[in-house]
Amino acid sequence: MDVYLVPGGPHRFELYCEAATEPGPPRPDVSSGLWRRLYARFSSVLAAIEREQERVRAAPPAESAGLMHRLRVRGLRWLAERIAEQRLLWRLRGQATVRAYYPAGLDSDTALRTVRDSLDRDLRRHVLWLAVDAIGGLFSLVLVPFPGPNLPGYYFTFRIVGHLLAILGARHGLRVVSWELRPNELLAELGRLEHLPEAERGTRVRAIAQELGLPRLARFFERTAIESA
Repeated sequence: MDVYLVPGGPHRFELYCEAATEPGPPRPDVSSGLWRRLYARFSSVLAAIEREQERVRAAPPAESAGLMHRLRVRGLRWLAERIAEQRLLWRLRGQATVRAYYPAGLDSDTALRTVRDSLDRDLRRHVLWLAVDAIGGLFSLVLVPFPGPNLPGYYFTFRIVGHLLAILGARHGLRVVSWELRPNELLAELGRLEHLPEAERGTRVRAIAQELGLPRLARFFERTAIESA
């Protein structure tokens, strides 16, 4: 597994990875009937989101002009970005060794410390949101007796299981994974593009993403380094 320490500013970095085909999260190593049911519901919601993404991508241009379509596209994009962020942590659970590419110019000790700081920050964030969404999941139980699908229940189940898997992945990355650190000149160049004019920056970011073989990196960089600046 390869991950990339993407610069988001002078002293800010984000962990990033992608695969040609994104797998689902690894199955939990537990036999609890409740956990199996939660995981099955989580997997069905994840599959539904991915099917809807494919349907929206295949929509004809005429449909794309509608307000509802644009709102759906934005909502799906937000969900896809949240899922992509968590998938890195989900995938860490099954790894013993991970290659981490970092911007050339950082020393390896700083790069490793930054990777670990990022995982620790993700761990604490997912623990916090797990508590928040668990409360929402409890409140959604009042809808169980009513006919029809319990959409809030599905939503909070999806969030809760996603956070649990992310927490396990972050802990695995901190405690078990052996990190192979490799400097990369293209990542260093990304860190110098933040203040370029938008058109010039976008062209170069897309070129770097292509050279790295990471087709979705450009959107990630624009969101983390530019929109968050």
